[in-house]
Amino acid sequence: MRVLHQKQNCAPRFAEIEVDFEPAAEGFVFEVARGLTVAYEPAEDLPRFFAAAAAGIQEHLGLPEHGVVTATRAVLRRARADTFGSHEPAFKIAGYLAARKALERTGVPRP
Repeated sequence: MRVLHQKQNCAPRFAEIEVDFEPAAEGFVFEVARGLTVAYEPAEDLPRFFAAAAAGIQEHLGLPEHGVVTATRAVLRRARADTFGSHEPAFKIAGYLAARKALERTGVPRP
């Protein structure tokens, strides 16, 4: 799933992620693809952004309104960040949107 979350106002938000979803034996597993590089400074912010995306994905998959229990492996394949709008909340929303999009493709209705 490719998701771009962008909001432009006095408090901009920007996060672009591409995530592959696969069934897992149990629970939720989040991985960053080996060799993933993102042109963003300071680079030490990226692990926090990726963790926020994972939190957004896990939160949406775990909503009881779906009526399903999901065992999922999510692999972050691509990410893009912007100096003036990227932060943890933007990546959490992008993760949430990616999970919603993935569930829609499987036929699970939106809560």
